[in-house]
Amino acid sequence: MFNLRCFIAPVMLAVVSIGVFASDVAHAQQTLTIAAFPAVDEIVKAAIPAWKKMHPTVDIKVVSRQFNDHHTAMTTALSTSFYLPDVMALEVGYVGRFAQGGGLEDLAKEPYGIKKFQSRFVPYAFAQATNRAGAIVAAPTDIGPGTLLYRTDILAKAQVSEAELTRSWDSYVDAGRKIKSATGAYLMAHARDMKDIVIRAGIQPGEGLYFDGQSNVLVTTPRFVRAFELARKVRSQKLDAKVGAWTNEWSEGFKRGTISTQMTGAWLAGHLNNWLAPSTKGLWHAAQLPEGAFAAYGGTFFAIARGAPSEHKALAWEFIQMMTLNRDLQLSAFKSQDAFPALLETYTDAFFDQPIAFLGEQKARLGWRDATSRIVAVSVHKQDAFADEVINTELDKVLDRGKDIGLALADAQRLLQKRAHR
Repeated sequence: MFNLRCFIAPVMLAVVSIGVFASDVAHAQQTLTIAAFPAVDEIVKAAIPAWKKMHPTVDIKVVSRQFNDHHTAMTTALSTSFYLPDVMALEVGYVGRFAQGGGLEDLAKEPYGIKKFQSRFVPYAFAQATNRAGAIVAAPTDIGPGTLLYRTDILAKAQVSEAELTRSWDSYVDAGRKIKSATGAYLMAHARDMKDIVIRAGIQPGEGLYFDGQSNVLVTTPRFVRAFELARKVRSQKLDAKVGAWTNEWSEGFKRGTISTQMTGAWLAGHLNNWLAPSTKGLWHAAQLPEGAFAAYGGTFFAIARGAPSEHKALAWEFIQMMTLNRDLQLSAFKSQDAFPALLETYTDAFFDQPIAFLGEQKARLGWRDATSRIVAVSVHKQDAFADEVINTELDKVLDRGKDIGLALADAQRLLQKRAHR
């Protein structure tokens, strides 16, 4: 849900490829179909030459759709077993939805045996693909360590330091008041951004974002209460621009300096540089999240549907291994698409030490790498996407209609309890 690097890329239509896999037919041309969303589609395309070196007679067909369209198509394909690709890319929010349904291959079982590679992946990312029954339904390829991006020029004008932004959540909001008073700039795009990060901080091992390991609903716990309280504080003090992510107003806020900070995944720095607000190069810095919080914000996985063509599954698994376990390809995706790697052996590369011009020559990747080691694994649940909709609806009622926070969360709890075990 939060892996929004894909928002504006074009839709590419294709059909499931033809070709019968037969290992003893060396010269038979085959086609492996990969369903992806931007910018994962570009990463896959860039890896085709490496694949062709291993399999000259096996072509790669990339079926690309816009983020939401892609996941809708995968949902339909899994439920009907029609037009299933050989490999599907999934954002972490959808991994949980599909993990409990039994529609994905368990990569822990033979002939896959992904557990033998477990130590090579970022621990929390590997855990996100593991369902309550212990099945591992996908392989992580990139992650989104949470970060706080801020405009240095706006903070300087308001005489606000980075320490004031990050000391605590309350200090962050207080800094927002100073920024608004001195510059007119908003602290954040939308108060919902505050909620999105705070509910991801302080999760205990074995818990999910909205549900625990036994599908008990967690939305009335202290982290949700505090997230709603802080979001309400931001709105009541008029510190948010009330614009949603990936809208024209959102990008204009970055370009014009009317939005001073953004809490998100580390990948957003690349989008700001490449197309959202390239004219602001050198005016941004990255910091860890306030109050010592560490949270995951997005991530991409590759999976194989159980109903996918059986004659291609060996090749599909080989393709997934290439994309997730090849150090050079992981680093290439990081450098070209800001896809923060899930492969631990990339973390010693000198690229992490390089200053980022867009961030004022800051060596921000070192901080993001450190954050990755501190993020607690969050269990996924098939109702996570629905829970997110419910919580956002109740937050809007609090922000726009003055609904009591306790009542809003209690109403969400009741609704989610009805869906928890479906």
